[in-house]
Amino acid sequence: MATIFQGLGAATALSASSMSNSFEAIKFHVPTRRSLSGRKASFFVVRSEGKMNPGSNQRTRRADQLITSAVATKSDGAAASTASKSGHELLLFEALREGLEEEMERDPTVCVIGEDVGHYGGSYKVTKGLAEKYGDLRVLDTPIAENSFTGMGIGAAMTGLRPIVEGMNMGFLLLAFNQISNNCGMLHYTSGGQFTIPIVIRGPGGVGRQLGAEHSQRLESYFQSIPGIQMVACSTPYNAKGLMKAAIRSENPVILFEHVLLYNLKETIPDEDYICCLEEAEMVRPGEHVTILTYSRMRYHVMQAAKTLVNKGYDPEVIDIRSLKPFDLHMIGNSVKKTHRVLIVEECMRTGGIGASLTSAINENFHDYLDAPIVCLSSQDVPTPYAGTLEEWTVVQPAQIVTAVEQLCR
Repeated sequence: MATIFQGLGAATALSASSMSNSFEAIKFHVPTRRSLSGRKASFFVVRSEGKMNPGSNQRTRRADQLITSAVATKSDGAAASTASKSGHELLLFEALREGLEEEMERDPTVCVIGEDVGHYGGSYKVTKGLAEKYGDLRVLDTPIAENSFTGMGIGAAMTGLRPIVEGMNMGFLLLAFNQISNNCGMLHYTSGGQFTIPIVIRGPGGVGRQLGAEHSQRLESYFQSIPGIQMVACSTPYNAKGLMKAAIRSENPVILFEHVLLYNLKETIPDEDYICCLEEAEMVRPGEHVTILTYSRMRYHVMQAAKTLVNKGYDPEVIDIRSLKPFDLHMIGNSVKKTHRVLIVEECMRTGGIGASLTSAINENFHDYLDAPIVCLSSQDVPTPYAGTLEEWTVVQPAQIVTAVEQLCR
């Protein structure tokens, strides 16, 4: 039981500051289609030259707005700030470390708990160098006992610390499912509001390169039904750092999903301090014909498919939902009202996955705006094979995305 570890928090001065990145409630505004098509947001700009590929009559209803010969180049809010202001280039795992280190410097109650997070620097080096700088008590190496150190982190959060619990692999956190569900998610409620649980649970997950079934878990489908927990998934160095900092400052328990194949992504991020909203999606590419909702690694499969789709005469709108719980229905709803077609692309399992929950939410809130049934592309409901060729078959590939959009827009 996590509460027996309350004494750990007493060793550090309490400074449970209120959440600095509190967000005002967003009033849902339904603009006209014309105003939506002209809006500006954070996205990948598609620059092109050449003539349009004519398609079927249905496909070219908005042909005058189509773009061909697409080359995706970053000029979103995340990257635009790096072009106009000073910045520095980081890999994704380095961006996570920088965000974590800045918060440890800012707030002495922030600490790290997990296997090999100390002098080894973590399994993917996210915590490298922190033990030498902040000491073994704030960067605490633990035995191989996920249920124990996760419970200890929850108890520490109850007494005023802000722990970051690292799972060496997200699949291992199934051993701590009781602590995460019955304690982490519910203690604020079951204590009558006496305790807040400002804890971040993070680690690598997803289908890697022949890591086998047990090391290729997508646990977002497991955790999404737990009341009281927020879930976010990073996909770029910019939002990895911003989401890490926002999660640490939050008064709620947050699970941060990191994909094992994205750690070496490189991007220039601002020198200035920033955070990303935990409840907002990101507009990656604006479009007119179909809304493609995705997150994590599948963002890059979708953008690869988007180049082909634009060359074929389609104009897809791509949204990285980022917030897996709760969904940003403000941005998603405005996009659905513009395109009237939705394709969901995820690496999560099809049965009971994020895509299933997102499909339900869109049907409940925006059914009247849909001109076609929602299509969801998910991983197959099988254990991830070790063989590389079979592994690829279980995960959505760009060619499948292209085919799905073509069928959806007929």
